[in-house]
Amino acid sequence: MKLTQPKPFTFEGGSRAVLLLHGFTGSSADVRMLGRFLEKNGYTSHAPQYKGHGVPPEELVDYGPMDWWKDVMRGYDKLRAMGHKEIAVAGLSLGGVFSLKLGYTVPVKGIVPMCAPMYIKSEETMYKGVLEYAREYKKREGKSEDVITAEMQEFQKRPMETLKALQGLIGDVRDHVSQVDVPLFVVQGRHDHMINVDSANIIHDSARSENKSLKWYEESGHVITTDVERDQLHKDIIKFLEGLDWTD
Repeated sequence: MKLTQPKPFTFEGGSRAVLLLHGFTGSSADVRMLGRFLEKNGYTSHAPQYKGHGVPPEELVDYGPMDWWKDVMRGYDKLRAMGHKEIAVAGLSLGGVFSLKLGYTVPVKGIVPMCAPMYIKSEETMYKGVLEYAREYKKREGKSEDVITAEMQEFQKRPMETLKALQGLIGDVRDHVSQVDVPLFVVQGRHDHMINVDSANIIHDSARSENKSLKWYEESGHVITTDVERDQLHKDIIKFLEGLDWTD
């Protein structure tokens, strides 16, 4: 069975723009509902799709954070090319890390990091997550258990320099969060077992932003954008965006 591969999307809803960023092993589908909600509320959004994501997992290991950062910057530049001079950014997990990096690299109106890691996980833990992702992808392709087992054995022979590079990225952004001085709304699911949830406190406490807040979502896990409290999350993000000092 051939899976439909997620693609970048752009929803034009108004002059105010929001860049939406998905996480590691995720896809633009993880922020699609948020994009539609923003569109209905008068915001334009664009979500890039990182290289090697939403495609067979063998392709994931061919790319790394530098490639994905280029995808993020291309997404930002796309909104600028569309005429949006003021751009807010909301990112999930790795996308949240990138949203903070944008905050001290280019002009952004506000930042919403969601379940963004600041603690570096061990390579072993991260590797387990990649293997789970790879196995799940192959299941959704409709492959038999024998085929999946054989393909997974081959997959595990491939080098994974990506994980070391990811650790480096997270550590580097954590060291620079103190440079973030734009409005900040930190989002964290209480039942997030993918990251150390104290990351949310580090982001909130380290940022220089005068306008900053942190909200814990008591029923939600890591992929908070599609979890049970997503409707409340959407409303909270709109409230944050409405409070920004847009020039339009």
